[in-house]
Amino acid sequence: MLLVACHSLPQPPASPPTARVITLDSLAIPVSADENRAVSFTNKRSAYYYTQSHRNDHPEHAYFRGFNIAGRRIFSDYRLIVAGTALEPQLATVIVRPDALLRTYPQGITETLRLFDGQDVVEVEVGGAKGDVTLQLLGDTVSRVQSGSGIDEFTATQDGVSSTADHIVVGRSGNRFLIAVGSSSAAARVVWERAVVEAPAWEEARRARLAAVVGGNHYFWSDDPRLTEAILWLRLTTDSLVTRQRGDGIYAGLPWFNEYWGRDSFISLPGATLVTGHFDEARAILTAFADFQDLDRSSPFYGRLPNIVKPGSIDYHTTDGTPRWVIAVRDYVRYTGDRSIVAELYPNVQASIEGALANFTDASGYLVHADNETWMDARREPDKVAYSPRSTRANDIQALWYEQLRAGAEFAAALGDRESATRWSTAADRLRNRFAHDFVDPATGRMADHLDARDVPNLQVRPNALFSLQLLDQPDDAARAARQAWEALVYPWGVATLDQGDPGFHPYHLAPEHYHKDAAYHNGAVWPWLNGIAIQRMLELGQADLAWRLFTNTNEIALTRGVVGGLPENLDAYPHPGETAPRLTGTYLQGWSNAEQLRVWYQGFLGIQPDLEQGVIRLAPRLPQAFGDVEFNSRIGAGVLNASYERTDRGRRYTWRLQGQSARLELDIVPFERHSFTAADGDTLMVEQSTDGLVVHHVAIGGSEQERLTLAQSPVRREQQVRFDAILAGTEFAEPGVVDAHPAMRQSRTP
Repeated sequence: MLLVACHSLPQPPASPPTARVITLDSLAIPVSADENRAVSFTNKRSAYYYTQSHRNDHPEHAYFRGFNIAGRRIFSDYRLIVAGTALEPQLATVIVRPDALLRTYPQGITETLRLFDGQDVVEVEVGGAKGDVTLQLLGDTVSRVQSGSGIDEFTATQDGVSSTADHIVVGRSGNRFLIAVGSSSAAARVVWERAVVEAPAWEEARRARLAAVVGGNHYFWSDDPRLTEAILWLRLTTDSLVTRQRGDGIYAGLPWFNEYWGRDSFISLPGATLVTGHFDEARAILTAFADFQDLDRSSPFYGRLPNIVKPGSIDYHTTDGTPRWVIAVRDYVRYTGDRSIVAELYPNVQASIEGALANFTDASGYLVHADNETWMDARREPDKVAYSPRSTRANDIQALWYEQLRAGAEFAAALGDRESATRWSTAADRLRNRFAHDFVDPATGRMADHLDARDVPNLQVRPNALFSLQLLDQPDDAARAARQAWEALVYPWGVATLDQGDPGFHPYHLAPEHYHKDAAYHNGAVWPWLNGIAIQRMLELGQADLAWRLFTNTNEIALTRGVVGGLPENLDAYPHPGETAPRLTGTYLQGWSNAEQLRVWYQGFLGIQPDLEQGVIRLAPRLPQAFGDVEFNSRIGAGVLNASYERTDRGRRYTWRLQGQSARLELDIVPFERHSFTAADGDTLMVEQSTDGLVVHHVAIGGSEQERLTLAQSPVRREQQVRFDAILAGTEFAEPGVVDAHPAMRQSRTP
């Protein structure tokens, strides 16, 4: 390392050039009648609006079209009538912005649909109309109560039960129709009257908030317009699922999972709130779920966080939600440096671990569970038999339990609870030391998906193994397991839940003439949320180009298929005959699908990995050959990390500047030596990468060079990468097989 006296170097820009500022209008996506895509907005509280751009004909989702509040269907649609003639949405030209759906009709009439933050109000703005304009409310839940003075009043009942009625007031203010909902006629009238006055301000406030989601401290730009558009839309549609329905939480998925699931929430939390810098929301979600923890020591679920939280009910039948909550608390502290949450929630962490040790561990220290208490939880009705039984000890559950114990031990040590720290660390070490012996088949090297009650390993190839690679003893074994999982399960459009060579494989999620859809749910159906861990593992193994192919394919789904700007719950594993792409199924917008795409983008490709508990920000970009230039900001702790990555003639140039925060910057670019820099507020790290080495300049806020050095290739890292490359050489995506060859497709069933 060579220290050099004052030397001025160029500084990265403090703010993006004006030409690179992204606006909500510039993100608008046109949708054709043939595409007829789903469009969805929430009010960030407990309401969402779902429709299709031109006609509501989706076989699974059309039932939920229109305005929904806390699981109640309020109305299904509306009809605009101009001069006595109804407008036909199927004839409209449609564009979708993050804040509104805009239809333009052949007559030149425009229709703009929008929601407002925190308000149970739908606005429909009409422009260019000549003649009288009326709005008719539609839906099987709706009954007209009275009309007069330009106001229509309705009730909305669920399954005809009038005692649970919502009240609706519809009226016009200028060129805006306002549809307001309340618990009584008077309450709905109050909401409507307030909307008449405040709707323009609500619109402006919502647009400003959405602009902030993709700008300012959250700015991102790439020289690839498709990448820029996909990342920003995914951030916006993910943000729409972070709501305040029963406390703070993240909707699992729309339309039918508009509720909080513990498992889904804490899989989603890093991508939905941490990598995007929404720390207040993250803290609120973590503490809100702690309030629902089962703290009754006589309960069989003592220490568990709930599986489902929705208005009127809480359910605790899941094993993985609780460790994922503890891990999410650790992730939050790493991003924010907020140690106060550790002291606040430590009693909950203690209960989660001690409850598991007392009630849910076996003689080997593994975390035990029921057949359907992992994320593969579908059961047959009415006998409740699991469609994807995982017996008593699933591999991903053990990986989560291991991380829960490690995180708990870190918290205990920080708070001076040495006894718990030692005991929990010992339990974690014991599990890790046993795992490969119990879960890896010595003959084939295949990792068992689970152990049954007799300790017999089940060797089905499922994606859960990808969550468990850190428990293997040798990195080369992890590389072999990753290749096996990728080639068996990872199609160009996503990760399937079962190897197509398994007799239980189902090539389509929906094939009602052959089987119930839940039979395929975890036995072949593709889940985009699994793409995150598949991409992460390939990046860790130095296979950025392969990971990039899956990542960009997933972005294209958000931009061109399904709900505008978001990712679905599922896809078929195989395209149907005569079709080139698999069908999208399940929910039209799934929280963890979106969130994992964002997490792996920021933590994986861009390599921003904070650990402010240790005062460290790890900078570990893993970029494919096709990658161009990017600029972005990441909130970390009390400050912001400004960054730019550029392609140069010699390789890459990286620039990171720390603002409002001091930290140790750990540079980690394979295959070069790692190095750590102590950075103050305003310091810049500038790195030029070439074949021979990394030339690094550490520059203070005034432009003086604090440190200059060249990092050579590490022989150990280079040799390890050579081994990984040899193991993974030629790895390709899984390819669809012959549909009729699968036993599931030879079954007959009455739908």
